[in-house]
Amino acid sequence: MKHGRRYRENLALVDRERSYPLGEAFSTLKKMRHAKFDETVECAARLGVDPRKSDQMVRGAVSLPHGLGKDVKVIVFAEGDPADQAREAGAMEVGGEDLAKRIEDGWTDFDIVIAHPAMMRVVGKLGRVLGPQGKMPSPKSGTVTPDVAKAVQEFKAGKVEFRVDSTGNVHVPVGKVSFSADKLEENARAFLDYLVSLKPATAKGAYIRNVSVSTTMSPGLKVDHGHGH
Repeated sequence: MKHGRRYRENLALVDRERSYPLGEAFSTLKKMRHAKFDETVECAARLGVDPRKSDQMVRGAVSLPHGLGKDVKVIVFAEGDPADQAREAGAMEVGGEDLAKRIEDGWTDFDIVIAHPAMMRVVGKLGRVLGPQGKMPSPKSGTVTPDVAKAVQEFKAGKVEFRVDSTGNVHVPVGKVSFSADKLEENARAFLDYLVSLKPATAKGAYIRNVSVSTTMSPGLKVDHGHGH
């Protein structure tokens, strides 16, 4: 893959041999030349787990103290009072069978799907559409809950859900390039600390193998995450 000049210039700012302290990694990212849009900053961790084993499937949702700096599009499956409360909390769309049909017909312009437990009979059949996109509601990530309004507020305020992929990697957005390095660091720490708390009892050896941070278009920087055990 041939990289453009901006990428090569940015790469020159990176010491490939080094693991950066988290704060310095974000300061370095902010010094790079960026695209015209406000790039997303991402934190990625490689875990010492075997995702094929169900007891090592690491997934969850964490509230980032400074949010994501973007409008999160949340839709909710609910009826009656919970549906009204979800609308008041800022859900983009609220519904039941009608909403499921729109998704089955190919509508996917949303970030998070939240479902009231009573609606899982409707949501269950959307697995083949929502599953591959990582948007299927689940009690583990707080997206199947009787308190749909609270979940809407949390996700709109910067709660991110994640799951380990088949290669043992986890990726989450931790903000935008326009955020201060301090805010990016605090968001990333909240994610990493929470990730440590999810360590499966059956995982062998080092749990967090390595961590890197990058923007949408930049090279990644290795981070000294301090979670070796």
